[in-house]
Amino acid sequence: MATTDAATRYPSLADRTVFVSGGASGIGAAIVTRFVEQGSRVAFCDIADEAAAALVKELSPARTRYHHCDVRDIAALRGSLAAVETELGSVTVLVNNAASDDRHTLEELSPEYWDERLSLNLRHHVFAAQAVVPGMIRLGGGSIINLGSVSWMRGRTGMVAYTTAKAGIHGLTRTLARELGAHNIRVNSVVPGAIVTERQEKLWRTAEIDREFIEDQCLKFRLSEDDVARGVLFLASDEARGITGQNLIIDAGLAQTSAS
Repeated sequence: MATTDAATRYPSLADRTVFVSGGASGIGAAIVTRFVEQGSRVAFCDIADEAAAALVKELSPARTRYHHCDVRDIAALRGSLAAVETELGSVTVLVNNAASDDRHTLEELSPEYWDERLSLNLRHHVFAAQAVVPGMIRLGGGSIINLGSVSWMRGRTGMVAYTTAKAGIHGLTRTLARELGAHNIRVNSVVPGAIVTERQEKLWRTAEIDREFIEDQCLKFRLSEDDVARGVLFLASDEARGITGQNLIIDAGLAQTSAS
């Protein structure tokens, strides 16, 4: 997950404790990598142990910690966050990234699958925030960044549980920003568009899909995981000290040019 060029340096991120859910691959791994480059103390969770171990090795000797944790298990998530506080200090940057955009039709949707999708794509955000807020308050503030998606803004079909969860993140972000602002805790969301990831490459990416996205975007190139990670760094840093309750949409103009 090595990057090819240096991101903007944010001195305020040095030595801050950062936790990223779903950090072993894809956008999450890009986020972990960029925070490590900033000199942050970074911990991440995932269920992909092999990919996580490879990332930790790649980033060595940086102060990076991996915890095996399924974010659908709130007790395990709380345990991982407590362990991180012991290992690295109170979390002052929380990045709620873990998600899965598996496709499904309305006809095949069951109550059990619906609950499981919301558990994976929405529920853990609020309980991770709940777990880290006391430490942020003790330290005088923090930054919580939720990962959304333009899919709900575009009304994408074939993934109604995912788009519903991502729309919920919008409301969660605004409410927590209001609730936590008095403690100098900022809550924002980063909203990616069509991002090229290894998962997308394996499952869905074709030359035709590339052409369709580029045609619909204002900017005529495919976005990478690193484009998202750079936005997360900015919102986590003191450069964004006056920004809360906002959606930072990183989609090359996709959402405003197409509703299909």
